[in-house]
Amino acid sequence: METNIEYTYINKVSEILLEGKTILYPTDTVWGLGCDATNDKAVSEIYKIKKRKESKSLIVLVNSLEMLKEYVFVPEEVIKIIKNSTKPTTIIYQDSKGISEKIINKEDNSVAIRIVKDEFCHKLISQFGKPIVSTSANISGENTPKVFKDISEEVKLKTDFIVSHLYEKQKDTKPSTILKIGKDGSVITLRA
Repeated sequence: METNIEYTYINKVSEILLEGKTILYPTDTVWGLGCDATNDKAVSEIYKIKKRKESKSLIVLVNSLEMLKEYVFVPEEVIKIIKNSTKPTTIIYQDSKGISEKIINKEDNSVAIRIVKDEFCHKLISQFGKPIVSTSANISGENTPKVFKDISEEVKLKTDFIVSHLYEKQKDTKPSTILKIGKDGSVITLRA
């Protein structure tokens, strides 16, 4: 059963996202920087914090297959992969709608999206009602922080809100598997 503290905290983080602000939070993989994935201005702030060129795309998190289908076409074969995956799996889709243009890969008009299984992320996205950005909480080119203590002070200071009640809950985890759907519908593994 969800406690009032958890519910209040998730509401607070959701409100911060609605205001177009950035968050530093533990995802189902590593500590990440996040924001409203439909808000161009908020997405630009993520690129500034990371000192990353906007030509490089970001990952988007959704809470369900139903939410995923609101933003991209999901082939039947991919639905099977999603339902059978036991570890975090990010899939690169073609031709999204409703996602910030700043997230979309300019070269092939694709977007990387993952359905989260992590309890906090799932509850947050459910409360927020929209996808959120998830990109590693580091300056571009530096090592990916797997635990909170690895995140640089620069990143912490530039982020609007830190999901601090989960410092200790985050385990040392790995980045997700990455698959890409080809234009012909084939599924290619980019990172196992």
